[in-house]
Amino acid sequence: MQRMNTSLTMDRMAADTPPAPDDLAQLSARLRPRLHRYVARMAGSSLDGEDIVQEALAKAATRYDPATVRQPDAWLFRIAHNAALDFLRHRALERGLFVDLQDDDEIEALAPVDTTGAGDALERAQAATAALATFMQLPTRQRSAVILFDVLGHALDETAQLLDTNVPAVKAALHRGRTRLRELGRQASVEAPRATELAPGQHDQLQLYADRFNARDFDGLRDLLADEVRLNLPARTEARGKAQVGNYFGNYARVHDVRAEPGVIEGRPGLWMYEGGEAASPAYAVLLAWRGGQLVHILDFRYARYVVEALLPIRPPPA
Repeated sequence: MQRMNTSLTMDRMAADTPPAPDDLAQLSARLRPRLHRYVARMAGSSLDGEDIVQEALAKAATRYDPATVRQPDAWLFRIAHNAALDFLRHRALERGLFVDLQDDDEIEALAPVDTTGAGDALERAQAATAALATFMQLPTRQRSAVILFDVLGHALDETAQLLDTNVPAVKAALHRGRTRLRELGRQASVEAPRATELAPGQHDQLQLYADRFNARDFDGLRDLLADEVRLNLPARTEARGKAQVGNYFGNYARVHDVRAEPGVIEGRPGLWMYEGGEAASPAYAVLLAWRGGQLVHILDFRYARYVVEALLPIRPPPA
């Protein structure tokens, strides 16, 4: 299938069920998984990507005016893109690093970019299956171009619009980014070292939670809550305090095919949540934070499963 070189990609995404012009909530819900696919690869982390998405949507809620925003999809993507750049700047400052977020790619003497044929399909498949950390090896502009064009399927001129540049610059960034991805694909994994095992105390706490959850002992789980506990259900709701968060377990009491197993999620202690008996892969994840043997934060991705999709190994389609 050939790529259409028009600026209609995002319009086509919404063609079947476009939101009302003033319905930002519906627009955000529809685009949230795509926004996450973009910013998670920009940040090299699925969990950080979800934080960036939430920050971008919070900014959008304070700025959206349906009378002036003519292309809401593009407008929201630009906010997410800028939020990702802000995150990268802040992280670089924390680590004492210098990161050039305005890297310009030369456009002279570059090989033409295949955007229609079998070569293009191969490049897009390679980008789609690359690990999140791999994208961090690309300069920012190259990273953005590859993700928008190869992973998310935007057209060249639309990618240029989102990045506030021109098509020749996008082609240059895409060419260099694809070349670098091929080089990385021939090297050993560039995944940053992360903890893969739980400390003994962490494992005991998570196992206690998992045992009570799997036994449907929700009163026992409520006993673990600190008075100041916080609950975040991305894409759904938030709650604070033992009384409010305790109601959260009532929803799980009505579900009988979910089980929890302790695990490490991007280096952080949490639970892999499985559905439907002996499912081979987790359906989503829950992160837990403890203080003094009590739960102080629950981050449940039940309604944001795209976060886990980015964490699990991606297998390329069969040839």
